[in-house]
Amino acid sequence: MNATHCKSPHFNLRAGDEPISLLVVHNISLPAGQFGGPYISDLFMGRLDCSYDASFADLAGLEVSAHCLIRRDGTVIQYVSFLDRAWHAGVSCFAGREGCNDFSIGIELEGTDTEPYEKVQYQQLALLAKILIKQYSSITKERIVGHSDIAPGRKTDPGPSFDWQYFYALL
Repeated sequence: MNATHCKSPHFNLRAGDEPISLLVVHNISLPAGQFGGPYISDLFMGRLDCSYDASFADLAGLEVSAHCLIRRDGTVIQYVSFLDRAWHAGVSCFAGREGCNDFSIGIELEGTDTEPYEKVQYQQLALLAKILIKQYSSITKERIVGHSDIAPGRKTDPGPSFDWQYFYALL
């Protein structure tokens, strides 16, 4: 898979020796509902100019990242090595285990909860998921979840616009 690499400063080493066993699907757009600008990368790289848009005020000082972003056109940008711990899940729990960043890989889709994702995004996500499943045998179809699944009540992404059935059919 071809990916552009932009090393985010917002990561750390994974704790312990637990295998990577979860893939978390997110969405993001900056400003909300707008696509194609540099702002997602700027956020993950720690260089977002929060004065650019009033909606960015809450992002000042935020240190967040994802392993990869899949843009609307299918471009994949990798910010954090899969071997490292990206800061994507926040307060989270899966199968009784808290702190999902410790054992997961986070993939952001450029999008919103309500706007349909592009077919090329599903294709790229499925390709990436297949690679990760092959590399990390503890990641199974049942261990590919939305951010909303590990942070219910706090997060809603990837939202009702994400077609899980279509995505699973591509795996």
